[in-house]
Amino acid sequence: MKEIYTIDASGRSLGRVATEAAVCLLGKKTPDFKKNIVKNLRVTIVNAGKLKITTKKRTEKYYKTYSGYPGGLKKRSMAHVIDNKGIKAVLEHAIRGMLPKNRLHALRMKNLVVEQ
Repeated sequence: MKEIYTIDASGRSLGRVATEAAVCLLGKKTPDFKKNIVKNLRVTIVNAGKLKITTKKRTEKYYKTYSGYPGGLKKRSMAHVIDNKGIKAVLEHAIRGMLPKNRLHALRMKNLVVEQ
């Protein structure tokens, strides 16, 4: 049976919610924590649209992608990403960066559900 963790994001900052979700996805809130095992759990973030993000962060935080070609660097502000992909993409990006980069990374991210 899957354990279900629900995180209410209304009125909270992006980093605080992402940190709490990353800790849950790692399984550190369970008494039988092991680094090499993905726990059978589901982390649900509700009210993601009500996250507290300052206007300065929306305009001055950039997400960069590089294609590998000369002139292939793309910079997009947080406001641009939210308008095009939604707050879900920003939240998943923050949580993805907090998890260890290993073979279990994709399996842990599958246990994350973000609801607007």
